[in-house]
Amino acid sequence: MKRILLTLPLLALPIAACTPAEQNAALGAVGGAAVGAAVSSDSDREKGAVVGAIVGVAASQLLGPAPQTGKCYYRDQYGNRFIADCR
Repeated sequence: MKRILLTLPLLALPIAACTPAEQNAALGAVGGAAVGAAVSSDSDREKGAVVGAIVGVAASQLLGPAPQTGKCYYRDQYGNRFIADCR
């Protein structure tokens, strides 16, 4: 029960963020922390959550939506990043 009460504020974090970039970063952090804690061992859950949160934020900023509405970032077969209409 205590864990649930401590987790509820984290779930509201993405909603409370002001800009879309902050919302994406918050969602990446929460999602990454959840995955990191889930895949780590019992003795390293906290470390897994921290590493997952860091990776989640980095991924959300690198792979997030493009600044224009209706546009998304994509990568071609050579690794070049470009912006095109979202599919």
